[in-house]
Amino acid sequence: MFKFRSHNEQTTEPTVDKKALIFGLLSVFLCGIGFTIIAPVVPFLVQPYISNPGDQAIVVTLLTSVYAVCVFFAAPGLGALSDRYGRRPVLLVCLLGSAIGYVVFGIGGALWILFVGRIIDGITGGTISTIFAYFADIIPPEQRTKYFGWVSAVVGVGTVIGPTLGGLLAKFGYSVPLYFGAIITLLNVIYGFFYMPESLDQNNRLKKISFTRLNPFTQLANILAMKNLNRLLVSAFLLWIPNGSLQAVFSQFTIDTFSWKPALIGLMFSIMGIQDIISQGLIMPKLLLKLSDARIAILGMVAEIIGYSLIAASALFSFYPLLIAGMFIFGFGDSIFGPSFNGMLSKSVDSSEQGRIQGGSQSIQALARMIGPIIGGQIYVSLGHAAPAFMGMILIAAAIPVLYKRTPVTI
Repeated sequence: MFKFRSHNEQTTEPTVDKKALIFGLLSVFLCGIGFTIIAPVVPFLVQPYISNPGDQAIVVTLLTSVYAVCVFFAAPGLGALSDRYGRRPVLLVCLLGSAIGYVVFGIGGALWILFVGRIIDGITGGTISTIFAYFADIIPPEQRTKYFGWVSAVVGVGTVIGPTLGGLLAKFGYSVPLYFGAIITLLNVIYGFFYMPESLDQNNRLKKISFTRLNPFTQLANILAMKNLNRLLVSAFLLWIPNGSLQAVFSQFTIDTFSWKPALIGLMFSIMGIQDIISQGLIMPKLLLKLSDARIAILGMVAEIIGYSLIAASALFSFYPLLIAGMFIFGFGDSIFGPSFNGMLSKSVDSSEQGRIQGGSQSIQALARMIGPIIGGQIYVSLGHAAPAFMGMILIAAAIPVLYKRTPVTI
C-alpha cells in the first residue's frame, strides 16, 4: 500500500494511500464514539438488577472483565485470520459483532442478558488490533509513530463526543446510548463494505493458519519470548492493569464520591479525548523531534502516576477539582504513551506478522483489563474509593524500570 513519488528523479519518498488512510481514520473516529458512548450509563443499567447497593461496583467491573476475557481468547484468532484473509473481512465482522452486542446490552431485561451483550462484543473484539494492523500495512515504518499519533487524536475526537453524547442521550432513557452506538457502528460497517480498500497484499499473507496461531496462551508465550518485545509488553501490561480498573470503576466512583449524573460523568470521560486532541495536535510533534519512542512512553507513564495521585487525593478529600486535574494529567500521559508504544511494537515485525503482533498485544491488554477491573472492584469495595488509584501509582512505578531496561541504546 506504499507509493513512491519521484523528486527530480534523484530521491523517492513513501506516501500513504489517501483512500485507505481516510477510511482508517473514519473507522477509529466512529469506534471512539461507539466504545465510549455507553460509559456514563453502565452503572445505571446495572442498578435495577442489584438488590445490595454495595455489589453494584463489583458487577460493573465484572461486565468489563467478561468483555476482556472474550477479547483475550478471540484476539489471536482474529489477528491470524486477518494475516491470512486480509484486514477488510475481519474488521467488518468485528464491527458487526459490536453493533449486535450494543443492541443486546441495551435491550437488557435481566443481568445475564447484559453479560451476553458484553460477551458478543468481546468475541468480535478484534476491531482495534485489526485497525492498527491496517495502519501498519499502509504506513511506512519510519512514519508510523507520527500516524499512530494521528489515530490517537482522531480517537480523541470520538471519545470527546461519545461520553458527552451518551450522557445527554441518557435523559431519554439509559438504553438510548446503546442503540445509538449500534447505529453508529452499523454505519461504519456499511461504509466499510462499499469503500474500504484491502490493505494487506496477497504476497504478504499467511499461506495457512496453524492451531498454535489460534491458541491465546501459545501466542502469548511466543510473543513474550521475543527478546525485542518482552520488556515492552510486560511494562505495558503493568500499566494496563490499573488503566482497566480505572475505566471500569470510574462511573461508579463519581456516583459514590460526588453523586454525579450521566451527563456530568460523560463530560469527565470526554477529558481523555480532549487530551488526545491537544497532545497529538500540539505536543506529540514536538516530542518526536526531540525524544525517542521509549522516552516519550516513559514520560507518559510518569504523567499517569501524577494523575493517579490526584485522583486518589480527590477521593480522600471528596474534592472534585482534584479529580478533574488528575484526569487531565492522566489523559496526557495516556495519550502520548499509546502512539509511542504502538510505534515501537509495529516496527518490531514485518508485514506478514502485523496481525499476529497486534492481536497478541490486544490479548495481553485484554488479560490486563480482565485482571484490573476484578482487582479494582474488590479493593474499591474493601479498601476504599482511593485504592484503585493507589494501585495505579504502584504498578506504573514498577513498569518504568522494566521499559527503561528494554533497549538502553534507544532510551
